[in-house]
Amino acid sequence: MLDSFSADRVFPIYVSFVRSSLIKSNDEHQFRNWMLARLSAAAIRSLEKEGQLGSAPESISLLAGGIVKSTISELKVENIAKAYEESYRNSTAIDASAVPSIEDFKDAFEDLSDKLKVKRFCFLIDEAAHIFLPEQQRQFFTMFRDLRSHCLSCNAAVYPGVTSFGETFQPSHDATLVHIERDVLDPKYVENMREIVEKQADSTTQRKIAQNGRNFSILAYACSGNPRILLKTLDSAPSVSTSEINEIMRNYYRSAIWSEHSALGEKYLGHRDVIDWGREFIESTVLPDLNSKNESYLQNDRNTSAYIWIHRDAPEIVKEALRILCYTGILIEMEAGIRATRSEVGKRYMVNLGCLFAVNAIPTSHAFEVAKALTPKRMAEYGANHLTYRGLVGSAALERDGEGGVHLEVQLKKSVDVLDLTTWQKEKLAELNLLKVGDVLDATEEQLKLARYVGDVRARRMRNAAVASVLEYLSG
Repeated sequence: MLDSFSADRVFPIYVSFVRSSLIKSNDEHQFRNWMLARLSAAAIRSLEKEGQLGSAPESISLLAGGIVKSTISELKVENIAKAYEESYRNSTAIDASAVPSIEDFKDAFEDLSDKLKVKRFCFLIDEAAHIFLPEQQRQFFTMFRDLRSHCLSCNAAVYPGVTSFGETFQPSHDATLVHIERDVLDPKYVENMREIVEKQADSTTQRKIAQNGRNFSILAYACSGNPRILLKTLDSAPSVSTSEINEIMRNYYRSAIWSEHSALGEKYLGHRDVIDWGREFIESTVLPDLNSKNESYLQNDRNTSAYIWIHRDAPEIVKEALRILCYTGILIEMEAGIRATRSEVGKRYMVNLGCLFAVNAIPTSHAFEVAKALTPKRMAEYGANHLTYRGLVGSAALERDGEGGVHLEVQLKKSVDVLDLTTWQKEKLAELNLLKVGDVLDATEEQLKLARYVGDVRARRMRNAAVASVLEYLSG
């Protein structure tokens, strides 16, 4: 973007919010102030680096939080951001009066746009949803939406399935979602993945790919559109031979990828049962089901499947397991609002093709045929009360013993006021004497239906909301 700036007049500003977890002050607006301070400082430093501030416009002083001279040494907003990042060390009050409001921030960039002849300033925000806590994510995306103007645009990296956008930000209306993964159904999919590899592969590897085109196609389909995984697995198959591809399927897609998923259970003890259930669900139910169906489809020259459908009213704790599977790349979140059998509505997911191929004793035997005949119209359907959910829904689904158990018990004894629930939901919980986080987690739908005006559907949705809030609180 900088190379084409003289022609396009679109100025890029890269920002990383990696230090967000250090903010611990008593200021209720701390996170918003910290973000605006960071954005302001990043913009000024980027413009200075590219020589755009030879004579500093007046609007720069608004962003900087004070008068800016021709030589910029220390910015007030930088000091404020650093003070927030040091707030975990002490509880000293932070004066954030110099941080611009969102409206002042936008006005400053409109003025800069006119003075510097810049068509648009483009913020490139990295690690937004990956680093932030769920509540911080919601605040971030509210600000993300509010910063839009004709001369200002924001771009943020998010992770599918584990991003909390909040109530005020609607991804389909307030942003344009760009998927990094390539679409495996695109007729030019393998060709596009091959072009990515050829930019980094040596001549020997490129020759082997040309000689073993079918094997490379299987490897490309196995990564399910993720170029990073393709490059990683190709590095273990320099000859692109059938034996190497089979070995990768066994070592990576049958073992390593699952080890990475299960390792999250050690990191997030409160989610251990959820993580373990997700693995069991995919390995023992979904993959055998899809593999069996595909074998039958191929024998009858019909389209194959790598897709599952989950009812929108499935228990929230099941959806949480699916979100974690999306985070680790075992599932890929597709469209919501898809109608299935009996016109029921739910969400469609695609199973990682490498994991699907690895089910077979000889993974390469039918992998290419399965991939070439895929259609999203064929789905393995799992309804709102599928039998496989019972083991997870019937328990608290959280690890309470062993290492981390004491800390968890402390959290479970806290008041439900710490949860992100509506006033009406909290009133109903109080009506049932469910006053602690642990009480909410252990409550069944039958218990919730004892409250006035709560029937079957409302009990399921209310429990889903409560469990989602508990899981978010415990992990965050």
